[in-house]
Amino acid sequence: MALDERKLDVLRAIVEDYVATQEPVGSKSLVERHALGVSPATVRNDMAVLEEEGYIRQPHTSAGRVPTDAGYRLFVDRLSKVKPLSPAERRAIERFLMGAVDLDDVVHRTVRLLAQLTRQVAVVQYPSLTRSAVRHLELVPLSTTRVMLVMITDTGRVEQRQIDLPGPLPPEDVLELRRLVNAKLVGERLIATPPLVQALTEEMPEDLRPAMTTLAATLLETLVDRHDERVAVAGTANLTRGGVLDFAGSLRPVLEALEEEVVLLKLFGGQSETTLVRIGDENEYADLRATSVVTTGYGLGGTIVGGLGVVGPTRMDYPGNIATVRAVARYLSDLLAQN
Repeated sequence: MALDERKLDVLRAIVEDYVATQEPVGSKSLVERHALGVSPATVRNDMAVLEEEGYIRQPHTSAGRVPTDAGYRLFVDRLSKVKPLSPAERRAIERFLMGAVDLDDVVHRTVRLLAQLTRQVAVVQYPSLTRSAVRHLELVPLSTTRVMLVMITDTGRVEQRQIDLPGPLPPEDVLELRRLVNAKLVGERLIATPPLVQALTEEMPEDLRPAMTTLAATLLETLVDRHDERVAVAGTANLTRGGVLDFAGSLRPVLEALEEEVVLLKLFGGQSETTLVRIGDENEYADLRATSVVTTGYGLGGTIVGGLGVVGPTRMDYPGNIATVRAVARYLSDLLAQN
């Protein structure tokens, strides 16, 4: 059954009041707090329909109603606008993130900021190596037979590897090797580099080929290693505030899930610039089904390189959290572009 605008207004009012007060919402308080333009009897009838359709429920013997996961989903789907951030909030985000000194600092500032602004658990994925491009490769001689490979990506990640060469290599040969490798790989997406590395080995002058063969093995391991994805988490204590989760006994599995990096990385699988809201049972991972998850992607020049978001109770401020997640992602994208 399609709900008319008046019933949607009643549902919207119930969600907003329940999020604000954490108390079941009755028809009398709805009429007092919201200009619904109808009598309490009409509101009661609308609430009965909403309950019958599964959008609200009556907890225990309380006279009030609370939204169900389906009610939250309809509320989110019908959001015509999200809460705009105030100019002060926007300036605070910009100032806080602009002070970062390197990528680790950027990520940790971002996750702390997101947790503070939303009062939820914040999760930020480091830029994915597989979606980044090579900005520069440096070869630093450590001895005649050992070099340090330093790879810097366009997303600010820095990867270092020590390489034992098959024989002594003069400093001028190290410089030539660096020049040839950079000429071939700079600007290329990491995911597209394996055939280029293979071609480099084949094209290399005879005297540099043994060193290049050893270097190629490390390059391939560094450039296309998909197991080096990481996430940062902040604000888990927010889950313990005043019985913030609606279901008894649900806090421990949620906390355990938040400690599993593989679970957190799955939150961002196939992430795009679109903001995704997963409510309750819509979460793929069973231990997060007492929660809602709001995520979005961030990136460089139209390429999504990572995701960020918040995890909290289904009774969360969806308009505010969606706006904050989007804003922080936008600032993070801008910051990566400037660096």
